[in-house]
Amino acid sequence: MREHSRPRGRREAGGAGGADASPRRERRGDPAAGGEHRPAMEEGAADLRQRKKQNCTESDKMAPEERNKENSKLGRSPKYMLIQRFAKLFFGCLAAVTSGMMYAVYLSTYHERKFWFSSRQELEREITFQGDSAIYYSFYKELLKAPSFERGVYELTHNNRTVSLKTINAVQQMTLYPELIASVLYQASGSEEVIEPVYFYIGIVFGLQGIYVTALFVTSWVMSGTWLAGMLTVAWFIINRTDTTRIDYSIPSRENWALPYFACQVAALTGYLKKNLNCSAEKFCYLLVNASTYTFMMMWEYSHYLLFVQAVSLFLLDSFALAQTEKVYEVYRIYLFSVIVGYLLQFENSALLVSPLLSLVVALMLSKSLQMNMKKSTFVSRLLKIMYTYLVLTVAVTLNFLLKMLVPHKENEHLLKFIEVKLGLNTTKNFTMNWLLCQESLQAPSQDFFLRLTQSSLLPFYILVLIICLFSVTQVIFRRICGEPLKETVKLEDGRIGERPEIVYHVIHTILLGCLAMCLEGMKYLWTPYVCMLAAFGVCSPELWMTLFKWLRLKAVHPILLALILSMAVPTIIGFSLWKEFFPRIMTELTELQEFYDPDTVELMTWIKRQAPVAAVFAGSPQLMGVIKLCTGWTVSSLPLYNDDDLLKRNENIYQIYSKRSAEDIYKILTSYKANFLVIEDSICNEVGPVRGCRIKDLLDIANGHVVCEEGDNYAYSKYGRFCHEIKMNYSPYVNYFTRVYWNRSYFVYRINTVISFQS
Repeated sequence: MREHSRPRGRREAGGAGGADASPRRERRGDPAAGGEHRPAMEEGAADLRQRKKQNCTESDKMAPEERNKENSKLGRSPKYMLIQRFAKLFFGCLAAVTSGMMYAVYLSTYHERKFWFSSRQELEREITFQGDSAIYYSFYKELLKAPSFERGVYELTHNNRTVSLKTINAVQQMTLYPELIASVLYQASGSEEVIEPVYFYIGIVFGLQGIYVTALFVTSWVMSGTWLAGMLTVAWFIINRTDTTRIDYSIPSRENWALPYFACQVAALTGYLKKNLNCSAEKFCYLLVNASTYTFMMMWEYSHYLLFVQAVSLFLLDSFALAQTEKVYEVYRIYLFSVIVGYLLQFENSALLVSPLLSLVVALMLSKSLQMNMKKSTFVSRLLKIMYTYLVLTVAVTLNFLLKMLVPHKENEHLLKFIEVKLGLNTTKNFTMNWLLCQESLQAPSQDFFLRLTQSSLLPFYILVLIICLFSVTQVIFRRICGEPLKETVKLEDGRIGERPEIVYHVIHTILLGCLAMCLEGMKYLWTPYVCMLAAFGVCSPELWMTLFKWLRLKAVHPILLALILSMAVPTIIGFSLWKEFFPRIMTELTELQEFYDPDTVELMTWIKRQAPVAAVFAGSPQLMGVIKLCTGWTVSSLPLYNDDDLLKRNENIYQIYSKRSAEDIYKILTSYKANFLVIEDSICNEVGPVRGCRIKDLLDIANGHVVCEEGDNYAYSKYGRFCHEIKMNYSPYVNYFTRVYWNRSYFVYRINTVISFQS
């Protein structure tokens, strides 16, 4: 025991310095003087548990004499230091806000150039909303047309005019809280006479994207200590816009409303996890984490999955004793509160109760008392630590399994089936599953994705920063296992960037998101923004360069000086190269006039509004039905939504109009949904897809057993021709069931006859 206590005493007295060692002994009870000894691992854990209280006392009550003494060593007065800090904060905030505003203006200008929005009629503007975007915006229109907001909300929660033979709670099923907020703001602000509803709606979304960029700017700034990292983050984000956001393709999508709040939550969480944070800043970060987490959960139905990934990151961070346990568990409590409140306000959404997030958080909360007693530097405690991790995972999995058995839920069952097929654990001929597997966003990322990130220099610098941080974190974990406590304050000359909890969190978080992005290309929109942030932080951080030089053991050049130079020179060189190569391209996008005009769809919508009865029900592809619902307000038989089993079954049945089925079968399917008109799209009927087997008609043939694959050859077996082709021939029995009433180059509209005598 004596041999073990001597080196620790030398570290406290000599390694940390005499000025820092005495107060530390007083706080820990001076074990050397009292004759009591605690292992270093336990002392580190005790420091972590007490640090939250120390922040509000030591940081806020620091003696002015000590600050003046520190400033006098540099030859600067306290007033000069105060002015310098204020100037740095002011210009950093100004740069962050300006970056966000300029990005929002850039999106608005690009959108105007792409669609000629200001010169279009209302119908032509609405056609630019495709698929699920059209449905979201249509409900926003209905809210504005309602006599009162309360009446509008009631009609949405008891909606029977959107899908035939189905009353839905649109607010719950389609997460329409963004539309509720937008309609309230539009009416309460008196914007009816100032701006059109569509401009107000897309303006809010573009403004949120500006907040998104600002939050990434602040996160990189907080981590690196310089707002130069924030500027580089924004530059990489905009240059790689194709892989960082879907705002170009789907403005009203839920993720465009939700991810800005998640970025704010990550920025606040980054500040909250920092060491030696003063009390007021800690409270501000805590409140911001609370508010943004709850708002994020209300904006997106899949938000709890992303929060689950974040909770796993925090769990790993705390398991290695690299963060303050109390802070981590405060975040867990925020998760728990958000799930409970979200469940109540989202009309008792059972998907939140069976979410993996709730199961993991409850398991961690139940095991909290065990965790506090297991961070000891003994073999038994390490064994118990492994058992503790196993216990948390076991309790979480068991609890989730029990909740799924006890709580009735159907919302996301198709996701589990999709994961089984995606991982090769199962095979299926189901149309919906195979259609999902064929979607580009659910495929593995292409080589073009990595090539684009490499051309912008983002991927190489991200890999460099990630490797340095990972090695540093591994060193810290090894030191913790060997019994060495964490330093309360990591200085630049220490070269230990892996001891900063906010850095470790982001490393773990980006690795987990990166693993998901390597499986599903659609996940790149969650991963790439934080790749921009982490890479920009790394190249602008003197600590990261100092960590690298500490390993290289530079002697010819002073490592601190070289680290400071590189942290300014490298991002400057990157910035100039990006400016030279990509700025002309961005300006070309803004000056080049593009044209988006679909006269066939405009003619179809005009005909429906003028000729179709008000009570008519239309059937066709879900994507087209969303546009018909938005532009005309008529009832449809299906919607482009994939979170409801009944709607998925409807979509599959309606898609049979492109299969090799008889006219009688199609007639029975359509009349079962009370459809009056059928719209056939020539682009689907004569589709020539790049991937054979992923066309709609191919998937239908596989599901219906009309295609048999033998030794690479496809043999079709059906006594009927393809319905969408045969109906255009206008011969019996098709003319007995359907009457063509309108057609153009892209669409054929048929009235479904009401009186038919079936003969066997």
